[in-house]
Amino acid sequence: MTEKALRLGTRRSKLAMAQSGQVAEAVSRVTGRPVELVEITTYGDVSREALAQIGGTGVFVTALRDALLRGEVDFAVHSLKDLPTTQPEDLALAAVPVREDPRDVIVARDALKFTDLPRGARIGTGAPRRMAQLNAYARAHGLDITTVPIRGNVDTRIRYVRDGELDAVVLAAAGLNRIGRIEEVTDFLSVDTVLPAPGQGALAIECTADNADLVAALGELDDPFTRAAVTAERSLLAALEAGCSAPVGALADLLADGQSVKEMRLRGIVGTTDGSRTVQLSTTGPVPQTHEQALALGRDLATEMLAQGAAGLMGERAH
Repeated sequence: MTEKALRLGTRRSKLAMAQSGQVAEAVSRVTGRPVELVEITTYGDVSREALAQIGGTGVFVTALRDALLRGEVDFAVHSLKDLPTTQPEDLALAAVPVREDPRDVIVARDALKFTDLPRGARIGTGAPRRMAQLNAYARAHGLDITTVPIRGNVDTRIRYVRDGELDAVVLAAAGLNRIGRIEEVTDFLSVDTVLPAPGQGALAIECTADNADLVAALGELDDPFTRAAVTAERSLLAALEAGCSAPVGALADLLADGQSVKEMRLRGIVGTTDGSRTVQLSTTGPVPQTHEQALALGRDLATEMLAQGAAGLMGERAH
């Protein structure tokens, strides 16, 4: 007799379905059980309001978490950058698999790179974080750009460029990779130009905390380095008291000496959306061996950033 299928809760977008499908295959491999996708519509999917207006944090997550707690699905897959920084006690973050490319990318007309865009180029993005850093880079390098707030899925955003409404749009490399459209990218933005959102490119696999067997099985997919990195990045975000719609970029990466990984570097930036003022700092330390050490790395850098005036650059702070 075959074991009952595990039910995986997922958002309905093409990207969510693609990444959930990839996780479903991996979970099926480690558990030996079939996995079926259960599509769930979230408030963030149906609302046409700007993400910053509807609260940013958690709008794509709440419906999936409710379905978990009601027992309608066994586990859920989220884009980790959408998760609120506080983890509910009754849910376990069972696995953070190996991270995809965390960078932001440009899809521009005429296959242009960011620095080759014409004067006055209109660049679409819904993220204050991207606006702040693109505008800061433009100011520092004598570029003349206008950032235009947009929403919508990958198709919608790229269509703005194809239809000539915008010169370029900014997207996450990870998302385009997962839906097989990375060849449409005209420029990869170095993390020295634009730091990604905390947790960008990583997935979160969540189930109820009391399901010890499933927590253990899903844990097979966990990548300790990715988990340590995103924990540090999200700890920075939490300590700045900023939601996921705040103009905060962060990236923790591993510094290797030959074959062995020696240290973890955490970089953070916060800025006004017009790019006129930014606070950008980094810290390097031993690779965190515990959850607490990863949290401390983020918290300590946030403290330094706040001391340099980061709070004043974020507009309304999340409560």
